[in-house]
Amino acid sequence: MRIQGIEYEELAQRFGTPLYVYDGDVLTDTVTGLRDALHPKLEIFYSLKANPNVSVYAALRAGGARAEVSSLVELRTALQAGTAPEDIIFLGPGKSECELRACVETGVYAIVCESFDELDHIERIAAQWGVYQRVLLRINPTCAISGSRLTMGGKPRQFGIDEAQVLAAGDLTAKYLHADVAGIQVYMGTRILDADVVGKNTRYILDLAERVAETCNIRLDTVDIGGGLGVAYFDGEQDIDAVDVATEINPLLDKFVGAHPETRLIMESGRFLAGRAGVYVMGVRYVKESMGERFAIADGGTHHHMAAVGIGSFVKRNFPAALLSSREDVGEPESWNVTGPLCTPNDSVLKHADLPALRPGDLIGILNSGAYGPTASPGLFLSHGYPAEVLVTGGEAHLVRRRDEPEDLLRHQILVNTPSERQSR
Repeated sequence: MRIQGIEYEELAQRFGTPLYVYDGDVLTDTVTGLRDALHPKLEIFYSLKANPNVSVYAALRAGGARAEVSSLVELRTALQAGTAPEDIIFLGPGKSECELRACVETGVYAIVCESFDELDHIERIAAQWGVYQRVLLRINPTCAISGSRLTMGGKPRQFGIDEAQVLAAGDLTAKYLHADVAGIQVYMGTRILDADVVGKNTRYILDLAERVAETCNIRLDTVDIGGGLGVAYFDGEQDIDAVDVATEINPLLDKFVGAHPETRLIMESGRFLAGRAGVYVMGVRYVKESMGERFAIADGGTHHHMAAVGIGSFVKRNFPAALLSSREDVGEPESWNVTGPLCTPNDSVLKHADLPALRPGDLIGILNSGAYGPTASPGLFLSHGYPAEVLVTGGEAHLVRRRDEPEDLLRHQILVNTPSERQSR
């Protein structure tokens, strides 16, 4: 019921609900712990897509994280937080002309290229600027290694260039003079909870990097082994342990570094770094029974936390949740459905969750909610807008995103008079 000594009730009174609360100490400690466990040559790049709040990223940067970005705003966020361009990589399957030009102009360390068509665009833009832009080829591997909750390789994908196509491309240095192809990136899957899977992925990627370098006559400035480290959300799951991951991959990296001492090694991480640091705080507005089941209708819902619905999962399961209100008469747990304010039966955050007897005014916290929260949710549905976000660091709470107000949502809309309205005047 507290975060760094501050009661969640105090935060709710000060900032209102629904509310995202992030623990800055957990953010910094998580990235520091991961860096300490893994090979010293392996750099951790935070995937801003997981949680692009500038203050959240700044807390991770304080622990040594670099930046992996996928949009112009994420690029500007990383720069605003003080990240040097040489510590930024930009990836994504559909980069715009504006984004590619911003990468070249900013001098980001590398653009992760996802198609030969895109590589042609990078070549043209870099030539116009008269510069050499480092490029990493994102490769869609031939095989898929089981063990991730979402497999990203080994099948037709919009991501990356098929392994066979890259190996058949021949000498890339002869064709591309300004797009400086100098490494690869492979992302095999996400929400991996088994260190052995990370080891198998890493072994495959390091071997592939050497084959591509030889076949395509490119330097290996950089090898990005992806990441995909998961967070345990559901019953029966356990968080992946950084020490176990290190046991699997550090010997592989040590051997690779011996053969390629100048190659920069990168691991991407988003969910693992941010997920456990966040709590989504909802206030109960009403309680009721319907056909023998208990319902608590809250002020927050799936429009802020779509991940809690279990998107992409065949079986819908509850995120861990807790009563955050401080009261003594909590009683024995009961089965509760916790829903939000949206006019759809799909707005169900918890189903048959064991919680104490709930009352209007109670606070419910959805735990492990630091990643893929508001920005991965339909916050404009029913025009509710996005919630406030708070970062607690050094025992103090700081507002790091203001709550959307009606004026904010209406400001971008334009009223057009129809012909019939103009004629009636």
